[in-house]
Amino acid sequence: MEAQYPKFLLYGLLILGSWLISCLLHFQFLHIYLLSANPNSGATLDVVLPLSVPIALNASFLPPAPSPVGADQDGALPPAPAPSSASCEGRYVHMLDVPSRFDVLSACVEGSPAFQDEGSMCSLMVNAGMGPELPPATGNGTDGDTGVIPNTGWYNTNQYALEVIVHNRMRLYECLTDDPAAATAVYVPYCPGLELQQHLCNRNFTVRNGLSSEFLQWLSSRPQWAAFGGRDHFMVAAKTNWMFRQSAAVKCGNDFLDHPESANMTVLTYESNAWEPLDFAVPYPSYFHPTSVGEVVAWQERARAAERPWLFTFAGAPRANGMLVIRDRIIDSCTSSSRCRIVDCSHDKTCKSPRRVVSAFAASRFCLQPNGDSYMRRSSIDSVMAGCIPVFFHEASTFKKQYRWHHPDPDSSDGEERRYWVLIDQDELLEGKMDIEEVLARYTDEEVAAMREEVIKMIPRFLYEDPRVRFEGDMRDAFDVSFDEVIGRMRRIKNGQDLG
Repeated sequence: MEAQYPKFLLYGLLILGSWLISCLLHFQFLHIYLLSANPNSGATLDVVLPLSVPIALNASFLPPAPSPVGADQDGALPPAPAPSSASCEGRYVHMLDVPSRFDVLSACVEGSPAFQDEGSMCSLMVNAGMGPELPPATGNGTDGDTGVIPNTGWYNTNQYALEVIVHNRMRLYECLTDDPAAATAVYVPYCPGLELQQHLCNRNFTVRNGLSSEFLQWLSSRPQWAAFGGRDHFMVAAKTNWMFRQSAAVKCGNDFLDHPESANMTVLTYESNAWEPLDFAVPYPSYFHPTSVGEVVAWQERARAAERPWLFTFAGAPRANGMLVIRDRIIDSCTSSSRCRIVDCSHDKTCKSPRRVVSAFAASRFCLQPNGDSYMRRSSIDSVMAGCIPVFFHEASTFKKQYRWHHPDPDSSDGEERRYWVLIDQDELLEGKMDIEEVLARYTDEEVAAMREEVIKMIPRFLYEDPRVRFEGDMRDAFDVSFDEVIGRMRRIKNGQDLG
């Protein structure tokens, strides 16, 4: 029996030690809680625990620490918080490092005269792709501004600058990773549209196609490509789809999208084949690049309040030798009507003035959007920004066919689509079976107001935020809408779904 005493003594010491540790932890947690609840109290209590006792404190019950609000003393926005692994789960993107020989803008040095030369591609680099900020309105109407457009947030953005804008947005993306294996998607920062623009209509098809073909060969040889054969890769090609599907027999364009490597990737263009489910179109960049929700809301209010004395407006020019008959008929209809305003783009500088174009659209109820060289026009996006109801003349020109991701979802209780556009059959128009003014005049003031409100509500989904700064407020712009769809598509691919 005496031999058992040491064992009982040991048991007693262990129980006593556990009790002491529990008491110490209790007092420490109580001290932390009291100090957090009354930070101004000067009381202190130091509890020293044995170093041999590992302790992990769970401070989830503590009041959250105050976070900085607004700008710092220098007026700069606070840096974006580092994302948690949970917030990036399924959203990691690996950005490829493209060799300089494939970077058509590598020779552009900020501050050089080329940045101010509109004929130079370097001008697309100004303000991270947005172009020069619009100068203040003259106030006397000589710039075409009716006092609608504010003096901040608007830029003279080139319609082909989206590759640059998206690249700068991706550089600030919070879930970039250096590990391709951890990424849901691989972003390819190559600019096929800008590369093609250098020799768009060169007689030598090899010149038009050469560098892009070489790039695709390089891309498909990368280790990142091997895992999914490029099906997890995405990129932006800032031209219409058909411009990248040309043969040597055609005067302009190349066959970039007809290569098998391109077919494996998700390539975002300005216009898709409206009846091809694996083509993906994204909006042209507008002139409006806000930095906050407040700027967007303020502009929407301006668009709602704008006086609209014109029934319909057309901005464009006829084509030589009557190559676009529908345009000729529209111009004839507009010039013969006292209720139509025409912005004549025959004079090159007229339609290169954002203030003139957007102000004209903001003064009209309807904006005519006939097809040009292809079904989509940048002018359609200008129409949305101005709160002007777009009038299309071919089904393939409608946002429902082209911008499937950005087209508004049905939001009525019965699931019916809220109409925000007008479709006039161009064949019937050319055959003289209908008149544009008569069609548009049938809409009542109430119907026009309801349609215009739907257009104004679409503005956030069709603009691109300022890519240089962290956006203030919660809003999904054209980039966010497109990016979410791309990531969703990549997840389905990696889950083994057959997307074609």
